[in-house]
Amino acid sequence: MAKKNKSKKKQADMLPNGAVDPQVQEATGSGAGSSSPPPATPSPAEGNSKSPSPAPEEDPAVRAEKLKEQGNVYFKAGRYGEAVDLYTQAIALRSNEPAYLTNRAASYMALKRFRPALEDCQLAASLQSDAPSAKTLLRLGRCQLALGTSAAALSTVRAVLSLEPRNTAAIQLRDKVQLLEGHVRNLDAARKRRDWAMARLALDKCTQSIEGEGTEVPTEWRMWRIELELCRGNWDAANIAANDALRLNSNSPDILAIRGLVLFLSGKLPQALQHVASALRLDPGHENARKLRTRVKDVERLKEEGNVSFKTGKLNDAIEKYTEALERIGTAEEEGGGGQIRATLLSNRATTLLKLNKHDEALVDTDASLAIAPTSFKALRTRARINIHLEKYDAAIADFNEAIQQAGLEGSDADVRALKAELKKAEAALKRSKTKDYYKILGVPRDCNEADIKKAYRRESLKHHPDKGGDEEKFKLVVEANAVLSDPQRRERYDMGEDEDGMNGASSGMGGMGGMSQADLASLFAQFHGGSGGGFGGFGGGFGGQSQELENGKGGMYMGGARGE
Repeated sequence: MAKKNKSKKKQADMLPNGAVDPQVQEATGSGAGSSSPPPATPSPAEGNSKSPSPAPEEDPAVRAEKLKEQGNVYFKAGRYGEAVDLYTQAIALRSNEPAYLTNRAASYMALKRFRPALEDCQLAASLQSDAPSAKTLLRLGRCQLALGTSAAALSTVRAVLSLEPRNTAAIQLRDKVQLLEGHVRNLDAARKRRDWAMARLALDKCTQSIEGEGTEVPTEWRMWRIELELCRGNWDAANIAANDALRLNSNSPDILAIRGLVLFLSGKLPQALQHVASALRLDPGHENARKLRTRVKDVERLKEEGNVSFKTGKLNDAIEKYTEALERIGTAEEEGGGGQIRATLLSNRATTLLKLNKHDEALVDTDASLAIAPTSFKALRTRARINIHLEKYDAAIADFNEAIQQAGLEGSDADVRALKAELKKAEAALKRSKTKDYYKILGVPRDCNEADIKKAYRRESLKHHPDKGGDEEKFKLVVEANAVLSDPQRRERYDMGEDEDGMNGASSGMGGMGGMSQADLASLFAQFHGGSGGGFGGFGGGFGGQSQELENGKGGMYMGGARGE
């Protein structure tokens, strides 16, 4: 049984090619061609017996060479990770042997680990500086190309061709590197002239140039991709590029910082702070991360203060806070003009300006917001409301329709319903604008109350009274407008776009006078004649002796006086 166990242990110590594992060999003291130790002989102290002599230590150079040969076997079998381990053991024994380094580099390259492969090739090339090897330099050039360092790769491949001018592999590599060099120059030129579309095309070409080398896109290029998408204002693409870069290199403070910038510009301020904090844990002195952290905190605070001021009715304070936040965000082209966070704050400020009836300023902010984020249904809604106030009804209807479409994608059902209700009112306003605008006739806003209507009616009726040199037709329109707007039910129908010409519900034959009674008119005319109900030129005779009850606004009229204003 003991012999059987011993046989199994010997088989376990053998490598697939039959060679003895050097680590096991060292531990057991056996060599590749050694035999069992000779039988013990008696020592002088024990008669004829004597102690067995220890096996001689194997030369490190010999062991290293055996490890290299075993590594070659694994490499040819496609077991590149195990080959790397064996070459590493050989290098530990003979660190100044270039062949071991270049063999390990080849294994790394097969594993697409070009960074450690590059380091091995560089060290091997330095060891061969007195007698440069074209094979080593060619492998170095391939690593440089795979990592996107085209200038260094071109210098290396030229060194290869100086040694072997007809080296076919070197000529092919030179052509690839020169092609990449051209794309890199195009990229730099496009970035300098801020032609982001061409810069992106050049970067795509750079990536295609190294695809044949089987490498991952260099980290620097991935960061270029993020920057270009930000410049183009393509937030979804910038987020995808940042996520990809971070997935491949999660411990890079540079990538964490630029990912934080993408989140900040996308309006995701808490997540931006988390990424910046991670970058600073890895590199406490990272300048970009430190600046971004301060900036994000400032904007977050000012935005919240502005929102609180708006909700509490402190509209001027809200505008001030939003303006400060916008100044901290800026409008840098490299950041997409300020990103979605700027678009949000512009929209907030526009809404505040609208409540202050500063329609032109609000429209400027809303247009700027939509230039950055053209699909924001909230900004579209705000602009539609502004256009209603500016009596641009066609534009308002177009904005409401687009807002409804976008709200269906990113808003709630309640948002869609509310927008449809506002659209209906805008369509009614358009219809009214093509007939008679009673609000405009009285000179009152559409959200006026009963007191506003009474005051306006008194003012306009006195202004246009024919006996005072006014225009009779305008006076008729004033009376008609008041008749409709002072009646809540008729005003509601009018606001919804139903036909209202001041005649509905008339109780007399006063054509064009809003259904007013002779008593109503007599009370109005009496104001111009000291209460005597004198004659009224142009209306077919006088209206004397009628009651003064319309002081309180009965019949949709308001006759004047301080009461009820």
